[in-house]
This record gives sequence, structure tokens and C-alpha cells, in this order.
Amino acid sequence: MGSLTEKIEKYIRSLLESNSTDEIILRRKELASVFGCVPSQINYVLQSRFTPERGFIVESQRGGHGYIRIIRVCLSDVEDRLNHIEEIVDDAMPSQDIRRLLKNLEERGLLTLRERTIFEVMLRFMDEMLTSLFDLPAYKRDELNTELVRRLLKSLAII
Repeated sequence: MGSLTEKIEKYIRSLLESNSTDEIILRRKELASVFGCVPSQINYVLQSRFTPERGFIVESQRGGHGYIRIIRVCLSDVEDRLNHIEEIVDDAMPSQDIRRLLKNLEERGLLTLRERTIFEVMLRFMDEMLTSLFDLPAYKRDELNTELVRRLLKSLAII
């Protein structure tokens, strides 16, 4: 059986799937009691598994009548996709963060396996060239690789 984090994530995803809209409203305390955990465990799941990079927006209201609203980001038009790319691609991302982002985009159906593979091969090549030919420090390579990924993702978003 999976970890508690995985169980909570799976439960929340199933609620989203069974809902006709792309949004659900939950209560942190009630969810914690369902899983026999503390509310901070629910916070951890929300912060790590329901992020903009993974296609979600989480709104939270604390207090006695507090709630958690989880919204699945809908990217039906070009403008939405371009805005989403700007939100999820930072200024300088380490290569492992870029690979994680690409995997998330593939899992969400926004990239194909082929496109993701092309991105990853290109990034490895760029990293090798920027290191061996130009001796650039890691942070500079991260900036260049991130900008390249941003531009390519935007190009794919408008097709």
C-alpha cells in the first residue's frame, strides 16, 4: 500500500474526477479526520502534489469556516496556455526541475512523450556544450536552458 501522502492525493484526485466541474471545495479538518492525520499533512499534500506546475490552483481560507478550493487549470485557448507557461517557468531552473516540469506537462497531456524526449536530449546537449565550450557556471547554464525551454513551450502552445 502507498504512503499516506499518496492515499490523500489519490482521494482528492478521485473527487476531482467525479466532479463535473474542474473545482472542488474541501475542509482541511474533515479531510484530516478521514485519514487520521493532522491538518499539516493535508497542507503538505496540497503544497507538493497540487501545484500550478501540475495543473492546479489551491485557494485556502483558514479559520472556523475555512475551506480549501482546488481548481484544475483549464488550458483550452492559446492565451491560457501562454499565461500558464509564464507562471510555471521560473527565471533560472536547474535541469532536474526542468525535467520534472516536462514530465508533469507530459502527464497532463500538454506534451507528447516524443516532444519531452526532444526537449531532454536538447537540454543535455546544451548543458554539455555550455560547459565544455564556454565553461559557463551552473547558474548561467540554468538561465539559458530555462529561457530556451520557455521559448520552445510557447512555440508549441500557439500551434
